[in-house]
Amino acid sequence: MTTPTSAARGQPLSAVLRTLAQETGRERVSIGELLHALGDRALGALLFIFAFPNVLPVPPGTSAILGAPLVFLAAQLMLGRAPWLPSVVANRSIAHADFSALVRRVEPWLQRAERMLRPRLAHLAQPPMEYAIGLVCLLLALILFLPIPLGNVLPALSISVLALAILERDGLWVVAGLGVAAGATALVSGVIYAMVKAAVYFVVNILQ
Repeated sequence: MTTPTSAARGQPLSAVLRTLAQETGRERVSIGELLHALGDRALGALLFIFAFPNVLPVPPGTSAILGAPLVFLAAQLMLGRAPWLPSVVANRSIAHADFSALVRRVEPWLQRAERMLRPRLAHLAQPPMEYAIGLVCLLLALILFLPIPLGNVLPALSISVLALAILERDGLWVVAGLGVAAGATALVSGVIYAMVKAAVYFVVNILQ
C-alpha cells in the first residue's frame, strides 16, 4: 500500500482515497492499512471515512459497524493522542472492490467540500479547541453507535464536517459542524423522549 509520505501529504483527501482505491494486487483493505497509509492526516481522515457513509442510504446495521472505530478515534482526538486502534478494530477489512465502490460514491461529495474548505479562523480548528471538538465527536459517535431511529444522518454529517474542518484548519466549518451537532442532539433527544413517553403510555395502559 502507498506510504504515508507519498500518499497523505500535500494532496487533497479525495486524491489520497482515489489513489488507494486504484491500487491493485490486493483482495482486501484493512482499517489498519488505511491508518498507516493516511499518515499524519489519519485521525481527521478516518473520522470522515467512517462517518460520511452514514449520511448516505446504507443497509441497516451499518452505523453500528462504522460507529465502533469512530468512538475510538474521537476519544483520541479529545485526548490529543496519535491515532491508534485496537487490533480487533484495525484488523477488520473490506473487499478491495467494495472499498473502491465506496470511494467512488464518496468522492464527488468530498471534492465539492474541498473546493469550499480553506485555512481560516484556524484557532477554532486546532488545540485546545480541537480537544473540545473531539468530545463533541465522541458523543455523536456514541449516538451513531446506538440503534436510535433517525439517529444516523445528522450525527454522521456533523462528524464529517468537523473532521474536514480539522484536516484543513477551517474554523468556519467548525462553527457549521457544531451547529449541525446541536441540531442532531435536539433531534435525537426528541426521538428518545417520544420513545420513552410511548413506552410509558403503553405500560400504563396494559396495567389498567
